[in-house]
Amino acid sequence: QLQLVESGGGLVQPGGSLRLSCVASGFTLALDYYTIGWFRQAPGKEREGVSCISYNGVSTNYADSVKGRFTISRDNAKTTVYLQMNSLKPDDTALYYCAATSQYGSGCRFESYRYGYWGKGTQVTVSS
Repeated sequence: QLQLVESGGGLVQPGGSLRLSCVASGFTLALDYYTIGWFRQAPGKEREGVSCISYNGVSTNYADSVKGRFTISRDNAKTTVYLQMNSLKPDDTALYYCAATSQYGSGCRFESYRYGYWGKGTQVTVSS
């Protein structure tokens, strides 16, 4: 059973940066078999896709609201996926989850129902 654990969240001022990590364990297939996505959910709002990266790291996808500010990357040897978040805004405040799926090929999308494995989330709060 694939397990995902997020870390790196915290309180940061507007304009600041954080790097989230998603560490995978317990898989019977190598991590590079899975597409990884980052999602977030703010209080009173629906969960939304933030970024995803294909199984081989070649393709990435970003929500319009984070393009140019967030960067996703993966290190399969370390079984870790990162989300570098720069120029953070109060609207980025949310609980951030990473999730894994084997249902995508060369690309990735934010169809949360396709992601069968989820972490418990890490809180990001952007406030002065």
